[in-house]
Amino acid sequence: MSTTAPGKTPYYFVPGPSRHPVMAAIGLFMVIFGAAEWINGADWAKYVLLFGMLWWLFVLYQWFGEAVGESEGGLYGRKIDLSFRWSMSWFIFSEVMFFGAFFTALWWARSHSLPALGSLENALLWPDFKAVWPSLSAGSTGSPAGIIEPFQTMGPFWLPTINTALLLTSGVTLTIAHHALQVGNRARTIAFMWMTVVLGIIFLFVQGYEYYHAYTDLNLKLSSGAFGSTFFMLTGFHGLHVFVGMLMLLFITLRLMKGHFTPTSHFGFEGAAWYWHFVDVVWLGLYILVYWM
Repeated sequence: MSTTAPGKTPYYFVPGPSRHPVMAAIGLFMVIFGAAEWINGADWAKYVLLFGMLWWLFVLYQWFGEAVGESEGGLYGRKIDLSFRWSMSWFIFSEVMFFGAFFTALWWARSHSLPALGSLENALLWPDFKAVWPSLSAGSTGSPAGIIEPFQTMGPFWLPTINTALLLTSGVTLTIAHHALQVGNRARTIAFMWMTVVLGIIFLFVQGYEYYHAYTDLNLKLSSGAFGSTFFMLTGFHGLHVFVGMLMLLFITLRLMKGHFTPTSHFGFEGAAWYWHFVDVVWLGLYILVYWM
């Protein structure tokens, strides 16, 4: 449906009725239901979770495919471009609030909860408790009863520093690719986009090895008190965002190889680039607050 004659870019494109929203909702319901039942001990629920995830991904594949077809068919004009930009901006803002909540939890536990628990008022309740951060051993942790096993913290050298260099480099290669697209150099754009995708994949492998090192060598686990939970929640969710961003950049690269996007019309590229730069900035905050402080 459009407001102009066929063959011309509509002032504002309104798609017809679609089955995709309800189909995606069904897939998400199966994912949530399967996960909830699996956590509560139902072995069959893991298959429901897997089926729901595959269902949901297939619906997204079809849905995004239709959107790409509409874009390449010249149905998206300036108003649609603006709506996409506002939508992506608000989505990234919601992600800022998401990570802001976890950063705040880390700061509150360290700067407020820990000193309060170690105050004179609580000395009678926990006479063996020492208000030190982070927890290192029984008797000087937030668990005087020894519930939390002794562990070591993850320092900045060398795996987190390597990952920082990888993400910062990927931001540079992505920016070079963007400038190349703006001047119409498609070959240079594709080459630097592949570099960005590969750097994102390497980041994920390095983080996977970091988790292995944390569990096996440092005894640092999700159950290692407030430090362990905030460490894995922050770095784990960030790793998930890197994975999603890497997939976005991969699909954009494949579209570039098919001849999609022009120097003046490429918001799909820009939206993925915004997301990736956001992921870079969040990592810098993690690198400083989690690994250094």
